Amino acid sequence: MDDLSAFWTAALRQLWGLDARLTRLDGEYDLNFLVHATNGQDYVLKAMRAGCDADLVDLQIKALAHIASEAPGLPFPKVFPDLTGAMLPEIADSEGQRRLVWLLECLPGQCYAKAAPKSEELILKLGRVLGATDRALEGFEHEGLHRTGFKWDLMQAGWIADKLNAISDPARRALLTEICEGFAAIADVLADLPKQAIHNDANDYNILVEGELSERRRISGLIDLGDMCAAPRICDLAIAGAYAVLDHPKPERALAALVKGYHAANRLQADEVDLIWPLLRMRLAVSVVNSTLMAAENPDDPYVTISQAPAWRFLENTSVNGGLMSARLRAACGLPVVDGAERIHAYLQEHRGHFADMFGQDLGGVPMGSLSVENCVWPQDPFHMPLAEAARVGEEYGQDLWLGYYNEPRLIYAEPGFRKGPWKASDRRTVHLAVDVFAPAGTVLHAPISGRVEVVENRDQHLDYGGVIILHHETPEGDPFYTLYGHLDPECCDRLKPGDPVAQGAAFARLGDAGQNGGWAPHVHFQLALTTDGMEADWPGVGDPDELELWHAVCPNPAALLNLPDDKVFYHPTDKADILHKRRAHFGGNLSLTYDDPVMLVRGWKHHLFDEWGRPYLDAYNNVPHVGHAHPRIQAVAADQLKRMNSNTRYLHPAQVEFADKILSKMPDHLQVCFFVNSGTEANELALRLARAHTGAKGIVTPDHGYHGNTNAAVAISAYKFNKPGGIGKADWVELVEVADDYRGSFKRDDADRAQRFANLVDPAIAALRDRGQGVAGFIAETFPSVGGQIIPPKGYLPAVYEKIRAAGGVCIADEVQTGLGRLGEYYFGFEHQGAVPDIVVMGKPIGNGHPLGVLVTTKEIADSFNNGIEFFSTFGGSTLSCRIGKEVLDIVDDEGLQDNARRMGDRLMAGLRQIEADFGCVGDVRGMGLFLGVELINPDGSEGTEICSYVKNRMRDHRILIGSEGPRDNTLKIRPPLTIEAEDVDMILWALRDVLSEVGDFTPAPVCDHDHHHAGCGCC
Repeated sequence: MDDLSAFWTAALRQLWGLDARLTRLDGEYDLNFLVHATNGQDYVLKAMRAGCDADLVDLQIKALAHIASEAPGLPFPKVFPDLTGAMLPEIADSEGQRRLVWLLECLPGQCYAKAAPKSEELILKLGRVLGATDRALEGFEHEGLHRTGFKWDLMQAGWIADKLNAISDPARRALLTEICEGFAAIADVLADLPKQAIHNDANDYNILVEGELSERRRISGLIDLGDMCAAPRICDLAIAGAYAVLDHPKPERALAALVKGYHAANRLQADEVDLIWPLLRMRLAVSVVNSTLMAAENPDDPYVTISQAPAWRFLENTSVNGGLMSARLRAACGLPVVDGAERIHAYLQEHRGHFADMFGQDLGGVPMGSLSVENCVWPQDPFHMPLAEAARVGEEYGQDLWLGYYNEPRLIYAEPGFRKGPWKASDRRTVHLAVDVFAPAGTVLHAPISGRVEVVENRDQHLDYGGVIILHHETPEGDPFYTLYGHLDPECCDRLKPGDPVAQGAAFARLGDAGQNGGWAPHVHFQLALTTDGMEADWPGVGDPDELELWHAVCPNPAALLNLPDDKVFYHPTDKADILHKRRAHFGGNLSLTYDDPVMLVRGWKHHLFDEWGRPYLDAYNNVPHVGHAHPRIQAVAADQLKRMNSNTRYLHPAQVEFADKILSKMPDHLQVCFFVNSGTEANELALRLARAHTGAKGIVTPDHGYHGNTNAAVAISAYKFNKPGGIGKADWVELVEVADDYRGSFKRDDADRAQRFANLVDPAIAALRDRGQGVAGFIAETFPSVGGQIIPPKGYLPAVYEKIRAAGGVCIADEVQTGLGRLGEYYFGFEHQGAVPDIVVMGKPIGNGHPLGVLVTTKEIADSFNNGIEFFSTFGGSTLSCRIGKEVLDIVDDEGLQDNARRMGDRLMAGLRQIEADFGCVGDVRGMGLFLGVELINPDGSEGTEICSYVKNRMRDHRILIGSEGPRDNTLKIRPPLTIEAEDVDMILWALRDVLSEVGDFTPAPVCDHDHHHAGCGCC
């Protein structure tokens, strides 16, 4: 213990009667200690700087007492009186300086700056805490709140206007000038708002967060009241917002969540909400100007310049739509999105049925047609809509006149411009914000309501609007609203100009054809907007499904203007919660669902899947769609055969022998006989029968934690199933051997003889079966154990095992369901990597690309042994449909070079995973080949990181990436996407995994810094 700590340890004992160990905490001016007392409690001891104004500390102590009285559930620290009852005793320090001293409760958690992820749910909770705090402080008064010349009082922030010359960059100086002008414009409104005590510094180091890994995060502390002042409450919210948005991947949504949470605890008025954005920017402007001035005074302090970077990144982020911010924040609070919104809605409702018919007829009986992600397959490729497809959209409805839904999630908005990030699986705008009316090209449109032309343009880019008109309208009270008509004949641009009046019922435009309207089937996109702020002429016709709170408010259902009921044109996607409820009611409880929040998937394409709202997901898990989801060649073959006939193997058909020829062309020469069945399970069941028929023995040797199917016999050889709690246990005819895992098993990678040593473990298993009179019918193993944790046995393991099994009279069965058909890249089957020659090879799942299909291939001798006069028959095994699909899958692997793609993408993925392994201590091992990869996660002590793995898997899903987990302790991430995966997708996996792993730490609470005047450069910021 140093002299300083020794002195304050004694002072703590003298003043509070506590014996404790002290740990120094950072602080710019004051001494701060974390106190570990022998009574089992932790405290924070604060020794204020010599000459500190006692009123400043008294303000904080009394404010904390007031909050505790008014709202005892809020997460603020308690202040403890000394033995005499004094809350703020004074003591001479070791140098004789007088210091005010106080003792606070140490709150749990780590600072928000270091907490991850900063989810919208957590930010919402922060908003609630801050709102409740301001509500509790409404009646608090103290002389110290009225601080003149206080640079962190946002109402006094105009001081920076005279300091902008300190900013040398002209563009940045201009930006700050614009922010200051915006602040000046709201000064009078701000001054008229009531003042109250506010925290005034809810920055990311003054907020504590509790919760580890998959635990729900909560706000466990709001600390440091040293910057308290009297100001309108909206200043407090804007200051918190200024920190919530910094380096957040979705800053607009983060701010909306904060404001929504605040409003839930402390209701805001619309005029207050409108001040948040200019106040937030002004707070950041104050921060960067102040730190620039400090840098000039303290050029050797690196913090003062580093701390500017996040603020500048946000202020200069042109993708943040400030013009739409008031509407966004109002919508988050459930407030009218613009002043007069209620009057506009009332006007439209009152006149519904009396507007002019846009198409000269009543649309009430016109049918609806759905283009939703659930109900249609436009486009075939959800990432690209060719003009030829766009021109035929909806042709299946076969009507001259039909309507398309409002609020309908669609995949026809396929081009990169609809993405909100760099990846195909990034957030994407899918939800239609208009009503479509499909009608023949040239059909005349009549204005439903009088107005004037706001915009008339020809937008002739690929799949744009073509001719487009925006009309301005007003209610009798003068409230403006707007309508947009897209996909028109561009001749409207010759007849109309901005400012022209358009009378109700007037013919003002015609529908364009595909050559005029952006490339689409003829229709009008009819959209209503209550404001054009932040959109101007460039309205988004489609919204992000996670931002519908905003877009439903800004662009409400236009049905009234079509004289239609809202429900007719409002699309309701299938309710996931309802499906989940029914599933739980109608299915067994052991039918598992992946993810804490299950995902409902309704469409797929190659290695991407889409949920009911059109959100895309990168499928890095499902090996069944081997050549990709919804492959056109599989569709075509299946449809073609179903048009013809579908029968079984009791009748001759060329598809059966063609499929067999294709499979056998990939096999060693000694494997000559095929059996076609419906699944890998059925194939493994058949493999056991073949082995027993050929050997006359019953016993089976198999690695521990393997999985071979769900029938009785398949479960009996699947330790992954029978050894689980509630499992049937090991049958007497089964012997388990250790998985040849040279990372965690008995023999490690530094053992050159590990392959043989693992193989030798088979010997006692063989002996045990013989001793029980079972004999050895065979050995069955997933060539590379998958449920065992994506294990790659050391080379030479399988040949050594096979030699022992054959010497004991058994046959060797290779389960290639997970590893076959080119997934490994360099090898078509896993046994090729091992240099092993199996007697029976089993394939399933991927060979049908989702069609139920399994295949067993064996030697003629084994097949002859099974041919004992009892017919073998599988009703759908070897059906004409199955055989054509199976052969097509194998042909696609060859024709599209998917085995080589598995090699190249696997190498790229493995290289990135190796670097991640080097950078993150929680990654214990990376293994695999091709697109069969595993990432084993560990705890700091090296034990299996099951909880970490669960967290990572769910967080990867939050990043729109589907992966699995396996291993005896479920701590290995399983990555095995369809073989179509591309370099961009590999890079997304690596980026997301790195991002998620950065959230995983040792979860020890961070020291609590007092952060007095942190803006000036506290060392722990």
